[in-house]
Amino acid sequence: MTHLDASDRSSSARLTPRHDLEPSPGGDGRPAVPPSAAESLARCITVELAKFAADHWGRSPLLSRAAELPNPRGFTDLFSPADADELLSRRGLRTPFLRIAKDGELVPAARYTGGGGAGAEIGDQVLDEQVLQLYADGATLVLQGLHRTWPALGDFTRELGTALAQPVQVNAYLTPAGSQGFATHYDTHDVFVLQVDGRKHWRIHPPVLPDPLERQPWGGRADEVAATAEGPAALDVVLAPGDALYLPRGWLHSAQAQERSSLHLTVGIRALTRYALVEELLALAADDPRLRAGLPFGVDVADPDALEPELTETVEALRDWLLRADPAAVADRLRARAWPAARPAPIRPLAQAAALTALDPDSRVAVRDGLRWRLDPSGDGRIALRLFDRAITLPGSCEPALRALLTGEVTRVGDLPGLDDADRLVLTRRLLKEAVLTPA
Repeated sequence: MTHLDASDRSSSARLTPRHDLEPSPGGDGRPAVPPSAAESLARCITVELAKFAADHWGRSPLLSRAAELPNPRGFTDLFSPADADELLSRRGLRTPFLRIAKDGELVPAARYTGGGGAGAEIGDQVLDEQVLQLYADGATLVLQGLHRTWPALGDFTRELGTALAQPVQVNAYLTPAGSQGFATHYDTHDVFVLQVDGRKHWRIHPPVLPDPLERQPWGGRADEVAATAEGPAALDVVLAPGDALYLPRGWLHSAQAQERSSLHLTVGIRALTRYALVEELLALAADDPRLRAGLPFGVDVADPDALEPELTETVEALRDWLLRADPAAVADRLRARAWPAARPAPIRPLAQAAALTALDPDSRVAVRDGLRWRLDPSGDGRIALRLFDRAITLPGSCEPALRALLTGEVTRVGDLPGLDDADRLVLTRRLLKEAVLTPA
């Protein structure tokens, strides 16, 4: 294991991974933590979680060699070159789930997409013949959103996201021997790079803009990035199969395949920042009449002297409002942003519908894996179950049974507290139909 020295920047503004990774049931706002959550993170780092959180998370790169990671098979169980061929040739893949890059530029999608023949004429489908030509000519294939299209990666990223308490996505990069898909650049989110097949030479440089936001991509600082890339690298390393590399957002990087083709996974971590708090606070500030007031008639907004009194009064009004800001209102807005970014586990609609018709008091059910939920009173003696995409209103008398189901305290329908069998079945059917529960 090799790592860089931690930055001396303050960590007070940084989100941290969960230090409590013991298996646990879900609670208000927290998905259940399965044993596999800790295992998924352990596949990516060779240091203890506390050290990773203190020394590397959001601060400095961490290189973890395959020999020191727990899975001797590397990462081919998650995705392999054969899996990539399957996806590119037999699954009806469509853009934008594939991008192709050559010489640092994206290849227009029209060069490798078209109709899929009789009954599949829609024109944005990936054409394997065209992909072959581009790849054989040195282009890099980027399979995007694999957490949505490849089951093993869907499970892995959901578990890793639970361990990190952050939304996670994953792309795959297939690069021909000796080729480099993209010039030196930085990402606006943290990443784990997992080398699956082949070897790739990585050059890492410190940020030109620490902790960039999504609205601050590297293209706006291309000259600084290029100049920094000419200097000495902070980390110059070849990743071999099974190696992992953690990169905080903003760190410059470039990668080139070596003597044969390379396949690596890039796991992106879409963490919220303090600036997200600022955005939500400003959105809520629209409730303040002083901040909604118009500027004086005829004011020249291009004249700093004319604008200064208005700016001073606005800053004072904003400061007064911020001191009265309601943390609960901010949390509600952040929940509306964060929860949809981390979808729960997929369900099987046909099996779910069959379970509805077969349900009886002896049936067993479980809360949907990865589901975030919260229970709130909704008035008139009712209770609201808030989910990532909607709210379900139920009678208040259901709360003990509902909470027992959501926390995993009870799995057998006939054991739900506070209800008779008829009401137990009604409640459970509703929750199965709403995809809150799944058959156990």
